[in-house]
Amino acid sequence: IMETVPDIRDAPNARPLPRHSETIAFDNVSFAYSPGDWVLRNVSFCLKRGEMAAFVGSTGAGKSTLLALIPRFYDVTEGKISIDGIDVRDVTLKSLRRQIGIVNQEILLFNETIQYNIGYGDPEMDMGAIVSAAKAAHAHDFIMAQPKGYQTVVGDQGSLLSGGQRQRIAIARAILVNPALLMLDEAASALDAESERRVQEAIEGLKGTRTILIVAHRLSTIL
Repeated sequence: IMETVPDIRDAPNARPLPRHSETIAFDNVSFAYSPGDWVLRNVSFCLKRGEMAAFVGSTGAGKSTLLALIPRFYDVTEGKISIDGIDVRDVTLKSLRRQIGIVNQEILLFNETIQYNIGYGDPEMDMGAIVSAAKAAHAHDFIMAQPKGYQTVVGDQGSLLSGGQRQRIAIARAILVNPALLMLDEAASALDAESERRVQEAIEGLKGTRTILIVAHRLSTIL
């Protein structure tokens, strides 16, 4: 397994991607997991830096697939995706993915401290930066209410925290690496109304500071 060569890899002449500062554009993008079985067909749109865009639709409509194409978890079948006019296939994967923060419905937390779970995206981050990220994610108050604050161990998969608390830790973790692009894939769909409101407040506070793409089943969540 370790010696397997991935299908998605740097092009021979790949160059680092400068920090996103202008646009993200889909140009007639089509994608199929298997030949002829189209998930996306001729999708085109352009987002300016700092804008928030939402993609709403039923299960299987291709919303999550659309997001997965940006960091090149898959490559487009036809068309192209560009950031600031540069095709994402022409830049190094590390420089591309380092600019993207992702929060999914299913959150991966380790049986470690809250500090570790927020900070593992950049182990050299100091405590002040971790606290600032937690405050931006509306997580600081509930963290301080835990028995050992940021040193509280969260259990396997964060089992000692509520769903809303896990989501806000994941948002803090995404914020900490200072992404130019934040992608939220059903980040609040499994939460109760109060937890969803808290997560939405965290997202609201980020508007305008980075480009945000949101996927949701329900139009009410987006509104």
